[in-house]
Amino acid sequence: MTARDADLVAAFQASSDACPIPEAVAIIGERWTCLIIRASLLGLCHFEEFQACLGIARNILSDRLGRLVAAGILARTPDPADGRRVIYALTERGAALVPVFVAMRQWALDAGLGKPGLPTLADRRHRQPVEGVAIVAHDGRSLAIDDLMWLGPDGEELVTPGASRDSRAVAA
Repeated sequence: MTARDADLVAAFQASSDACPIPEAVAIIGERWTCLIIRASLLGLCHFEEFQACLGIARNILSDRLGRLVAAGILARTPDPADGRRVIYALTERGAALVPVFVAMRQWALDAGLGKPGLPTLADRRHRQPVEGVAIVAHDGRSLAIDDLMWLGPDGEELVTPGASRDSRAVAA
């Protein structure tokens, strides 16, 4: 391993402990959990609706709904129309997942996954399909991977993700 590779590994290890991605995946990354969140985004809100539409076992659904409520992604409230039922609704934290799910859907469709005939996500006002999710710079430019870099807490450049392995910028 070269000194440059050792620096890259050290920078990666130092940032890994603080990275929020593994925690996020632990909360939302399981298949049934993603499907429940997607169903919530589509307007489902009762246990029976989730169970019937997803074909999920009741015990698994109960577990996943409980986890989503505990994580603050769904809120569980009594149904005012029927006190025997409960409404599961996205919280503000859950609604903040919309761009994540739109980006995953966009990636999957671009990769040829899914089946024809899927509904189209559209702007309510103009009834036009939404644009793809993009990484946007502070000045409004759309950024590609070659335009990105990781900065350390003190502003030093750690790694440039789009650069080739031999030309990666690594903090010395």
